[in-house]
Amino acid sequence: MTTNPAGAVQVEIDGVTASPGGLRAAALGGYGHFTAMQVRGGRVRGLDRHLARLDAANREVFGAGIDAAAVTEHIRHALGDDISDASVRVYVQEADGSPAIMVTVRPPGGMPARPWKLRAVPYQRSLAHIKHTGDFGQRYYQRLAHASGFDEALLTGPDAIISEGTITNIGFFDGTEVIWPAAPALAGITMQLLEPALAEHGLSSRRGHVRLAELASFAAVFVTNARGVAPVGLVDNVGLPVDAGFIGRLADAYESVGWDSI
Repeated sequence: MTTNPAGAVQVEIDGVTASPGGLRAAALGGYGHFTAMQVRGGRVRGLDRHLARLDAANREVFGAGIDAAAVTEHIRHALGDDISDASVRVYVQEADGSPAIMVTVRPPGGMPARPWKLRAVPYQRSLAHIKHTGDFGQRYYQRLAHASGFDEALLTGPDAIISEGTITNIGFFDGTEVIWPAAPALAGITMQLLEPALAEHGLSSRRGHVRLAELASFAAVFVTNARGVAPVGLVDNVGLPVDAGFIGRLADAYESVGWDSI
């Protein structure tokens, strides 16, 4: 069992190595949804939640549920017997009038532990509760943030209410409990797993509206995605405190989440 070699990308569609025609159709389509996961030792955190996400999105996007067993088998097949660690994405995209399942396998990735720098932008994703493909604004603002020296764009709505990052969820610690944005946002798998794990570590969570002007009042701010969790140290030109004790509890809670065999 090995790690997917650096730079290698494997693509299968419906369990078969993608043909040039299949790749062209996927590239030119763009209507669909997906989930992203980190695989370690042939296991993934929250496999049932990834499958539930795909099923719920498929019912909304294509009007039918999804075969969880078939998805799992496609992931296993794409990994093969020789890849144990990888970044895996499962896309369900329209192809020839019906949805097809595409699995991509790339080298594994990790979350940089250093404090992140976020650039706030006035944008909210359409149908934010779905992890859908083809959101131009999301990618545009992410590139803009990177080009100006930030790690991520922070999406905001009317009255500067914070919703999410382009590829992250964001959370706020007020010294007592964790607050997740009540604004429209994707319920990321890591966030879904982290919330009950935090409760087991004595930290309650709730939903609430948080505005940009309120950020400096929090004891800590953090982001989550499929690669893990990280503190936030800067939003625009506002420095934020990094509570090492809380970040340690956050990391411990995340590390306590079990792994599921694929």
